[in-house]
Amino acid sequence: MNMIKLTTLWLLSSTVLACTTNNSNTDSILQRAEKQLTVLRASSLQDNNIPRSMNKEGHIRWIETPYDWTEGFWPGTCWMLYQQTQDEKWKEAAIAAQKLIEHHKDLTNDHDLGFIFNNSYGKAYRITGEGQYKQVLIDASNSLITRFNKNVGCLQSWDVVDNWQAERGWKFPVIIDNLMNLEMLFEASNITGDSSYRNIAITHANTTMKNHFRPDGSSYHVIDYDPTTGEVLHKVTAQGFADESAWARGQAWALYGYTMCFRYTRDKRYLDFAEKIAQFILNHPNYPKDGVPYWDFNAPNIPNEIRDASAGAIMASALLELSSYTNGKYLQAASHILDSLDGDTYTAKQGENGNFVLKHSVGSIPHGNEIDVPLNYADYYYIEALIRLKERGL
Repeated sequence: MNMIKLTTLWLLSSTVLACTTNNSNTDSILQRAEKQLTVLRASSLQDNNIPRSMNKEGHIRWIETPYDWTEGFWPGTCWMLYQQTQDEKWKEAAIAAQKLIEHHKDLTNDHDLGFIFNNSYGKAYRITGEGQYKQVLIDASNSLITRFNKNVGCLQSWDVVDNWQAERGWKFPVIIDNLMNLEMLFEASNITGDSSYRNIAITHANTTMKNHFRPDGSSYHVIDYDPTTGEVLHKVTAQGFADESAWARGQAWALYGYTMCFRYTRDKRYLDFAEKIAQFILNHPNYPKDGVPYWDFNAPNIPNEIRDASAGAIMASALLELSSYTNGKYLQAASHILDSLDGDTYTAKQGENGNFVLKHSVGSIPHGNEIDVPLNYADYYYIEALIRLKERGL
């Protein structure tokens, strides 16, 4: 064996060893997270409410009423912890939280039903196999597909009447986040055998791939379409620094979304596109050394800008799945993000941070909403990523 081959073998071995060594304590990290969230669970049951974040006074910020796009993440987290521990207290908490939101399965005025119901009832069905959860998932999918417009080839994200979107003059806005709602439609097709859900998901993914992205693989946040002609009217980034900037959580949704689309379709176009997005993220000059991104890759005051742990957690989970389709190519990058999130900078001490696990996440800086706070979806994707790492034997 020549020196080049020996060197290559040594590098590969070192990479695998490093990932294994750095993540050999995945179980203990999950246990610490569970301990922290146990207190939050007690508060949730006592108040019969779903935790979303923490307010300025350090108290739990509950989900918005009557509807909140984040309301499915807490029960989803509880289901994941139940699956890991088999402790009935987590199943009890998940069921209690789900009862508060089940009636939203029939809403047709918002696109976030996938976030809400796939991450809660979908997990409940996959873990327990109970038919009651399956039907809720199907009902929510039927509500979601009413937002599909054949002329555009997408599900509409936001309605544009009586809210801040109306001020923009938009007609049919589609946000990059909407990719995440497609997973519920793929699941609905698998459950029912009805390909119509899957076909809508694929059409939406393809239209988004065509119109949402720049040549370098970065994504706009919002594309506004003419609902009659399907023409692109506006390309903007509402929750990022500027229209032409790369809002970090938006890039994370895109990475996760196309990786997930490959899982369900095995269409190599989605795999290649997910890799293109991954390369944009990992090779960007403003990608920080610890792997936890600034809230926007083009924020003006980097390195003195706020980080977004939620975007980091989503990226880590997505990269772990992507690595399973690419011979481990992104495993080290995912592990590095998780190592950073597990450190004192991002993981709260027991009993602090409103009893959420991760600190330093961002909702929307342009809207002055949830800046440098814990978020339920940051914890959700962090727990998901740790479980994915554990399932890889690391």
